[in-house]
Amino acid sequence: MMQTMEMVSSLEYLIQGQSLFYEPNGLDNWYEIYPSRNNDRDGLPILADGIPQKIADPFDYGGGFIDPSRAVDPGLAYDVDPKDYTALDCDYANSICESEYLNLNLPSIAIPNLKAPTSVVRTVTNVGQADAVYKVIVQSPPGVQISVEPSVLIFSQGKNKHSFKVTFNMTHKVQGSYLFGSLAWHDGGSHYVRIPIAVRPVVSDNYADV
Repeated sequence: MMQTMEMVSSLEYLIQGQSLFYEPNGLDNWYEIYPSRNNDRDGLPILADGIPQKIADPFDYGGGFIDPSRAVDPGLAYDVDPKDYTALDCDYANSICESEYLNLNLPSIAIPNLKAPTSVVRTVTNVGQADAVYKVIVQSPPGVQISVEPSVLIFSQGKNKHSFKVTFNMTHKVQGSYLFGSLAWHDGGSHYVRIPIAVRPVVSDNYADV
């Protein structure tokens, strides 16, 4: 069973009461930046609602099931200012606007038309131990190569934010539907900050989806 908005809203207030670092805009992404799992409690794949029934993908469950106990101490956060959303009042067909959409600091990455090497930028804020080191772990979608620069983030007392660039390349020219992967930052301990990735390779706009 998917999580309802009522459940999410209740848990947001619970987390806010338990933690000092959450700001109103930070509550919008806490349940995505630290998903507990993509399987159900029995370890089986999550099934999407609807008929015919299918195994769920990130378009169905987002970052995964909420784990409030772990979300109190997520390690890293992807902060998004509400003004960043209102700035996107433009035509997506415009190349400048498309770049702004791709680089919105969401706890997820979606590339709807991967024709050529494409890069996006994300920024994370360290909300845990001041002196922390995170290394990247990438699960690339099939037929897609992902590189991350830098691959290691070193935080300190005076440096609690880091930006990183994620570059996507097609290794196989296959026209198809969305493919899924993930990107995670791990500190070697309890913090494993994962975000979902969705990529749709496009060879030609004249080809129909497979």
